[in-house]
Formats: sequence, structure tokens, C-alpha cells
Amino acid sequence: MPKAYVLINVESGYEVEVVEELRSIEGVEEAYYSYGVYDVITKVSADSMESLKEMVTKKVRGLNRVRSTLTLIMMDE
Repeated sequence: MPKAYVLINVESGYEVEVVEELRSIEGVEEAYYSYGVYDVITKVSADSMESLKEMVTKKVRGLNRVRSTLTLIMMDE
């Protein structure tokens, strides 16, 4: 099962709103707002790599107030 961490920059003041929206998406395992270069970090998983890519590009990046993302795909040994 492919998994990834997605680091997200959002419009100022909308961190909590974006985290709440992320937590309602199927496949999002964890979502938190943070301090630093990125505003939000989320852990996602899917049945296939194609589904994971689609989730990140359409569901996560498609959220209102999301400005940019950086996806870190987790690799099994």
C-alpha cells in the first residue's frame, strides 16, 4: 500500500480549516498544522501508486486555500 507525506502551504489564517478538510478525505491517515516553512503536514495512503497520485493532485491540491505542496513518497525496503 503506497503511502506519502504531503507538506502543504496554505493561505495565511486558513491552516485549521485546511486540516479539517483534509481529515474528511478518504485515505488521509493524519493531518496537522505546523510552524515553519510548511503550514500543514498530512500522511496519506492508497491502494495503488496511481490512486495515490490522483489523491494528491485532485483531492489535496484541489482544496480551497492550498497554495503549494511537496510530496514525499514512502518507500518499502
